[in-house]
Amino acid sequence: MSSLATFAETKESAATGATRAGKYLTFRLAAEEYGLKILKVREIIGLMPITKMPEAPACIRGIINLRGRVIPVLERRARFGMAPTPDNEETCIIVVDLSSNGRTTLMGILVDAVSEVLDIKADEIQDSPALGGDVSLDFILGIGKVKGGVKILLDIDKVITTESVGQLPAGLSGADAETKVEPDRELSMN
Repeated sequence: MSSLATFAETKESAATGATRAGKYLTFRLAAEEYGLKILKVREIIGLMPITKMPEAPACIRGIINLRGRVIPVLERRARFGMAPTPDNEETCIIVVDLSSNGRTTLMGILVDAVSEVLDIKADEIQDSPALGGDVSLDFILGIGKVKGGVKILLDIDKVITTESVGQLPAGLSGADAETKVEPDRELSMN
């Protein structure tokens, strides 16, 4: 490979890392740590009653009534092929803003525990490793190498696709919760 090609790849990789750098809310599923860009997080709420929906996909635990808005709640463990575990005092729901086709939708994500907010620098993020075959990892922004461990950084708009939201019964996709995201709003931890 020529040094010009290597320089171009290094420059492209640095640009990608710079766009991925920033603040991430980290959370735990089983023994694994994940991160979401903090600007996608609307709020964190304790576990509340979740109403099961008939014929909903396995990755959708049900719906909640959050201050008058009906919001679907996704079970991340089911979506990632993890074994279910009983809910406990650390189980919580992260309410996120999903963006699709110029619209913003609210969605809840059930997680085992919220860890912390980390400021991850570009040089601490590397691309996810290739797993071979037909395994698609386009929902992973990268791997954050921080505090002696790794955090799998997720692109929540790709993890929760319009396909999975479209499988919900009409009117329950959270689309009625369309809002404009304010970049410097405070994170609510109810």
